[in-house]
Amino acid sequence: MRSCLLLVLMLIFSCAEESEFDPLQAALASDNRSIQRVMDSLEQYEVQIKLTTISRSPDSVVFDEFQFQLNDSMYFYPASSVKFPVAILALEKLQKDSRLDLDTPFFVEGDSSFTTMRSDIRDIFAVSSNDTFNRLFEYLGKDSINNRLESKDLGKIRISHRLSTSDAFDLTTRPLIIQISDSTLFNTEPSINQPIRSLELEGITKGRGYYSDDELVLEPMDFSERNYLPVSSLHAIMQRVFFPNKFSAHKRFDLDSSHMTFLKQSMALYPRDLDYDPVNYYDSYGKFFIYGDSKEPIPDYIKIYNKVGYAYGYLTDCAYIVDSKQQIEYILTATIHVNRNRIFNDDAYEYDEIGIPFLAQLGREIHEYLILNSNN
Repeated sequence: MRSCLLLVLMLIFSCAEESEFDPLQAALASDNRSIQRVMDSLEQYEVQIKLTTISRSPDSVVFDEFQFQLNDSMYFYPASSVKFPVAILALEKLQKDSRLDLDTPFFVEGDSSFTTMRSDIRDIFAVSSNDTFNRLFEYLGKDSINNRLESKDLGKIRISHRLSTSDAFDLTTRPLIIQISDSTLFNTEPSINQPIRSLELEGITKGRGYYSDDELVLEPMDFSERNYLPVSSLHAIMQRVFFPNKFSAHKRFDLDSSHMTFLKQSMALYPRDLDYDPVNYYDSYGKFFIYGDSKEPIPDYIKIYNKVGYAYGYLTDCAYIVDSKQQIEYILTATIHVNRNRIFNDDAYEYDEIGIPFLAQLGREIHEYLILNSNN
């Protein structure tokens, strides 16, 4: 079995150029059970990974890139990872919007309480709130989101719907009601968006059945109108946030220093930073790499700027990880599918048994490899 595994790795690995230094190949060849059981059934788990290691000199930043089974034409459900680009676009619009700023109270028509953009964006990264994402979706509108992302040359991205709400696919956005002063409210205009076009990708129908209104439907589930954010695009977004000078001006996000600083700070938040109960919302609640299978506090010398997503058995994480103690940094993006019975919407997914242990161990293997090889 080990010889077969090594042969598979040799055949399907690819990276920017031939090199003995390959932390991703080393990680996936690990003897650790959390890695092995996934590598032994690759087709079942739909794994895709991209890694960028980062080297600095006084006048440059060098990327070395590695990938595994990366395929932008193979569909997987991105879940809450779509909140990452939408949060960035909301900040872009906000800094040009004379009607509100990060701390202006507002609510969406039909809601009952005020919130702020500062609170919503922090919640998106700390606890992955769906309600906050949906408010940003109303603020931006589907067509605006997709047009702006397309302009950044990020590859195949399609954001088509809200999350976990009955009006997820409604093409008309709800107005925002903005508190201009103690006695003055301002209503934004709703936007009417274009119909959702079906995706034409490999694997766009999945599984052998799904639950709909508590009824089991024994046919594959159709994801053709769902959100799509491939690993390579998600990874590219992270690179543009933290290393904008590696890209031409039109490919960068248009955030001033204060909004960019706020974004980065929000991405590194733990739930406890927002006073969530650490028993239920532990440090790794939204950080799968390295620490996802532990509820212990993450050490201060490790900074993880990231966004995770999990739904329909898919687990995805995109993270910029900085270890100030060992002086290493890298960007890691990965997805895995854990749905043994191939039934969707039954809440019987192997997140804790297989998915999160794999992503956590993947992060640990890469991290340790980079520490051992950082001076070579």
